[in-house]
Amino acid sequence: MRLRQRVTGTAARPRMSVYVSNRHVYVQFIDDEAQRTLAAASTLAAADGAADPKVSVEAAKRLGEAAAGAAREKGIRRVVFDRGGFRFGSRLRALADAARAAGLEF
Repeated sequence: MRLRQRVTGTAARPRMSVYVSNRHVYVQFIDDEAQRTLAAASTLAAADGAADPKVSVEAAKRLGEAAAGAAREKGIRRVVFDRGGFRFGSRLRALADAARAAGLEF
């Protein structure tokens, strides 16, 4: 709740919300004013039976690129990063760096 008081998304600059579970990472681009999800991406979409049961740094990098691609398709260039209370460790850092490299502006 404390984080959500400071981080809000608008239509011009949506919130890039990240959720990390034990097996997958999910990213959503949210317009809080209209209460709509504009785009989304996850490691679940690319998961197969041979995938590592834990999300690796490499998978987080691929997700960052995929999320930036999904955002570009919707015309999103600038975002507010919402780590969702998760620690900004190696996986979240890799995801954010890959999204920045793919063209998103935080």
